[in-house]
Amino acid sequence: MSIVAAFMLSSTVSIPTHDAFFDNIRQYCGQAFEGQVVEDNFKGVETFTENRLVMHVRECSDNELRIPFHIGDNHSRTWILTKTGSGISLKHDHRQPDGSDDDGTMYGGHTVDAGWEFAQSFPADQYSKEDFIRRQIPQSIWNTWHMYIYPGNFFSYRLTREGRELRVDFDLTNPVELPPTPWGYED
Repeated sequence: MSIVAAFMLSSTVSIPTHDAFFDNIRQYCGQAFEGQVVEDNFKGVETFTENRLVMHVRECSDNELRIPFHIGDNHSRTWILTKTGSGISLKHDHRQPDGSDDDGTMYGGHTVDAGWEFAQSFPADQYSKEDFIRRQIPQSIWNTWHMYIYPGNFFSYRLTREGRELRVDFDLTNPVELPPTPWGYED
């Protein structure tokens, strides 16, 4: 195996702000935190304000973080942050209760700049835009997801587009009991 091939297997090239952001989240691996909606101007099919919200930094490696986002008894969502060599990818893994893929799974975005050690933004990627068109929700092609982490204080998950904003803040000062295994995953 060449030296280059061995390096690529062991580590994804990254820049300091992406590494710091990633590590700021990874330090909470194995812990769960309760959140609350601080902004939600959408009154659609599902409202987060009526349910207990818990994020669980569940699986962590040098290049990937899997963070289930539990909404009441709905254990279908997992955020997947992956170092790609050209930034960080955010995907939303959505599952059915039997563990099978939901029709609207793996949408998300990718960083387009360095961001900051405490904040990164993920504008919708091409796969997601095509999926939103297929699912007849074209307004979502303008989605940008944002994550902010201030260690020892809070973590925020935010979705923005014209006319739409959702933000959930999670209290990092008070770990909570671990939630159930997310749908489609194993212990």
